[in-house]
Amino acid sequence: MTRLDSADVQDIKRAVREHITGIAPVLVETSREIHAHPELNFEERFACDLLVRTSARLGLEVEPGAHESVTGFAGDAGSGPTVCVMSEYDALPGIGHGCGHNVIAAAGLGAAVALAAVADACGGRVRYLGTPAEEGGGGKIVMARNGALEGVDVAMMVHSADADLTTIDAIALQQLEVRYHGRESHAAAAPHMGRNALDAAVLGYMGVAALRQHIRPTERVHGIFTAAGEKPNIVPRESAMEWYVRSDDVTSLAELKDRVLAALGAGAHACGCTMDHAWVGPMYADMVTNSHLSAAYAANAASAGRLVLDPRTSGRRVVGSTDMGNISHLVPSIHPMIACAPPGTAIHTSEFTRHAASAAADAAVVDGALAMALTAVDFWLSEDLREDVRREFESARPDTDVL
Repeated sequence: MTRLDSADVQDIKRAVREHITGIAPVLVETSREIHAHPELNFEERFACDLLVRTSARLGLEVEPGAHESVTGFAGDAGSGPTVCVMSEYDALPGIGHGCGHNVIAAAGLGAAVALAAVADACGGRVRYLGTPAEEGGGGKIVMARNGALEGVDVAMMVHSADADLTTIDAIALQQLEVRYHGRESHAAAAPHMGRNALDAAVLGYMGVAALRQHIRPTERVHGIFTAAGEKPNIVPRESAMEWYVRSDDVTSLAELKDRVLAALGAGAHACGCTMDHAWVGPMYADMVTNSHLSAAYAANAASAGRLVLDPRTSGRRVVGSTDMGNISHLVPSIHPMIACAPPGTAIHTSEFTRHAASAAADAAVVDGALAMALTAVDFWLSEDLREDVRREFESARPDTDVL
């Protein structure tokens, strides 16, 4: 394509601003509607249908059920270097949108439809993906396995938080289900005949608790009991737990998984029980943020009045895990955090749920859409930026299988 001069670039960016300002009421309404109808992993039918219909109404047709994802969707506009914008929209059990995915969904919608309007003028293509089940199930991974990233040059989304940050500190994660098998007996009349599966689970839990003293400060292991017996006067014949095991990256996660299983298995051995386990769902990889794309986002967010801080130097961090980490191993990616709650408000809390439907969250929807769209325009119109992004990705790309 012919390089546009600075006046042309500013004209296009002005058009993007005007477009997002014009559709801002629709974006805010979409965020509020999704917030009012929380849905769990792969059950996001209301959110998916709303986003599909609204995207089409705003000028970007998308296909529901794309890439083998029943509650996902995909649509393209334009041709040329391809920017993939993603929306998440699943909620959490009990507390609803305590991770603010309603904000993520609406911001992604706004960026995608604004980019569709200028894609031809920029000689670029936007791909809009609706990616379900981030909170467990890995919708992005499912869709990537089925071709969602074919032809994509960069990917982006914004995530709700209590601060504006260049990235989430996303570490690798895998879920684990463990079940202990013992032998029931009358707890008073014949306790010696029983083999207590609950005791085995408790000892396994304590084994992991002891292990926590001797893992990296950046690693996390946390679990809950999901089954613990039927009645106090019956020696429990079965017990079960669910665990999340997290480590800095895919390689160190593999090492930690073995140590966790050894600690849990010791409980079974001590109590004369057996244990089986299953690593559930896809592994979430660590997030690899492309610094050149991230710098462009920060500059564009600043034009919307947001100072985006680097968590490595600011002391403000949001630690978690996301299937966007897997995407970042496949194509250059960013996952900035956008403030929609007061500082110190933790995600995955009922307090954050309340803030995800506030005036601050409404502003985050519009500002997030704008910052992403302007960053995509920069990528489309700057050959230097595209080359810097590509070169950085190729030099830092981990040699690991994340699908």
